[in-house]
Amino acid sequence: MAKRVLIVGAGGFIGGFIASRSLEKGYETWVAVRKSTSRRYLSDERLNFIVLDYDNAETLSQTLSSTLPQGEKWDYVIYNLGATKCVNFLEFNRINYQYLRTFVESLRALDMVPARFLFMSSLSALGPVDEENYTPITSKSIPQPNTRYGVSKIKAETYLESIEEFPYIIFRPTGVYGPHEKDYLMMIKSIDSHWDFGVGFRRQLLTFIYVEDLVNAMFDAIEAGVVKKKYIISEDRAYTQKEFRSIVAHELGVKWVIPMKLPMWIVYIASLFAEKWGVAKMRPSTLNRDKFKIMKQRNWSCDVSDAKHDFGFNPQFPLERGIKETVKAYLAEKNKRQKS
Repeated sequence: MAKRVLIVGAGGFIGGFIASRSLEKGYETWVAVRKSTSRRYLSDERLNFIVLDYDNAETLSQTLSSTLPQGEKWDYVIYNLGATKCVNFLEFNRINYQYLRTFVESLRALDMVPARFLFMSSLSALGPVDEENYTPITSKSIPQPNTRYGVSKIKAETYLESIEEFPYIIFRPTGVYGPHEKDYLMMIKSIDSHWDFGVGFRRQLLTFIYVEDLVNAMFDAIEAGVVKKKYIISEDRAYTQKEFRSIVAHELGVKWVIPMKLPMWIVYIASLFAEKWGVAKMRPSTLNRDKFKIMKQRNWSCDVSDAKHDFGFNPQFPLERGIKETVKAYLAEKNKRQKS
C-alpha cells in the first residue's frame, strides 16, 4: 500500500507544490485546511481533504481520530502551517506556536505520531548572524531572533525538541520564491516598471531557494529517515541586489532599471506607518517593523553542507533558472489580465 502523507497548511503558495509533488511520488496524499482556506492550488481530484479547527483542541482531536480507520495513521506529516505577517503580533504566537502544539499533542494523545514529522521553520528563527565578516549561517548558529515572527518559530522549534522520542525534522529555508509567491512578485513588478528599491548602503548578501528545490528536499529528508535534525535550506551561493536585479531584468526583457537605495531611517518610518495603517484597516501589512528588521539584515549567506551530507540535498534551480520560471508565470498572468 502507498504510504500516507498529511500536509498541514496546504492551501498556500508552498502547500500546493508539496501536494503536487506528493501525488507525483505516488503517496496517498491528504491535505489539512481550514474552512476559510483557498483551494485554488489544490484542485487535483486525487487529494484527500481534512478540515481542522486549530483553535479548538477537542474538535481537532475528534476530526483527526475519525478521519482514518481505527488504529491507522499517516506515515509522514509535513507541517507547513504558519503566518508570516499579522495585524496583531500576538497572532504569531497563536498561529506559529500554539497551533503546532495543539496539533502535536493531539497526535500523541491519539497514538498517531508519524514516522517522520517535518516542520517548516524559517531562517528568521536564527536572526542576524555575523554582520561584519559575512560568515555563512550554519545549522549550528546560535539563534538570536530579532523579529516576533522569528521568536514564534524558534519557540515552536524548542517545543518539538523538548518531546522525547518525537521524530521531528526542522527545515529553516531562506527566502522561498517561485510562481504564485507574492513578496518576490512585488520586486519583479517593480523591476518590470524600471525601478529597483534597495535598503541601506552596506553590502548585503541575499540567498534564495526555488520552491521546487525546497519541496524536493522535504521528501528527500523524510525518505532518508533522518530525525531530530535541523537543516538550513538554500541555494548554496549568495547574490547581491545588483545580481538579482540583473537576472530579473534580463528575463523580463527590461533594458534599463533605476536602482534606488533608501536610508534605513526612511524605511523604518515607512514600516511603522504601514503597520499602523494595517492595524486600522484590520489587514496585515506587507511592510511592518518585522519586515524592516528582515530587510535590514545584511548577511543571509548559508552553509547547507549538513543537508547535502544527510540526504543528498542538491538544488536544481540556480537563481537564473528559478527566476526564468517565475517571470514566465508572471508574464503569462499579466498577458491574461491585459486581454480580459
